[in-house]
Amino acid sequence: MFRTRLSPFQREQIIKILCESFEDNKSVNFVVKQDHKKDKRLKLLMRYSLFMGEHFGHIYLNKEENACAILLDSRLKSTNLQSIGWDIRLVLSCIGITNVFKVLKREGELKKLHPTQPYIHLWYIGVLKENQGKGIGSNVLKEIEVLSKQESLPIYLETSTERNFPFYEKNGFETKNTLNSLGYLLKVFYKK
Repeated sequence: MFRTRLSPFQREQIIKILCESFEDNKSVNFVVKQDHKKDKRLKLLMRYSLFMGEHFGHIYLNKEENACAILLDSRLKSTNLQSIGWDIRLVLSCIGITNVFKVLKREGELKKLHPTQPYIHLWYIGVLKENQGKGIGSNVLKEIEVLSKQESLPIYLETSTERNFPFYEKNGFETKNTLNSLGYLLKVFYKK
C-alpha cells in the first residue's frame, strides 16, 4: 500500500529491501563509489531515494513488508534547502568527488529521455531476495498501475537489470530507448 507516514522500522525495511535488490545493479554501482565503504554508500543512496520519494512522489510498501517501490511524480519535483542538503551529502558521501562529473553526465543523458508531459517515474522497485520469483514484484507493479490510472499519468522507468527486461515487457511496458554509452546496457520503458 502507498504510505504517507512510515515508522522507523518501515523506513529501515525499505532500505534493506532496496539494498538487497540493487547491490549488484549496474546503474546503482555506476553512481555508488566502489570502495571498502560501498555498502554504507549504498544505504545512503537508498536513504536519499526514500527522502526524494516521500517529498516528491510516493512510497509503496506491501502489507507483508517484503516489497517496496519509490516513485517520483514529475509534477512535484522541486528544489528546496533540504533537497540541496541531501544532494550535497550524496555527492560527498556516496558518489565521491572524482565520480561526480561522470554521474552528472549520465543524469543529463537520462533526462533527455524523460517524457515531456507529466509522468510517474518508477525509480525503484524491490523484493527481498528470499521472496523474489513469487509474483510479489508483479503485484507491486499492479498497484503502481492503479495509481498511474488514478492520477492519469503514464509510468516511465529505466533499468540496467537485463533479467528484468522481459518482466516489464510482459507487463505491457514498451521499450522507448536503449542506451549503451554508459558502459552497460540500459533500457527505458514506458506505459500509458
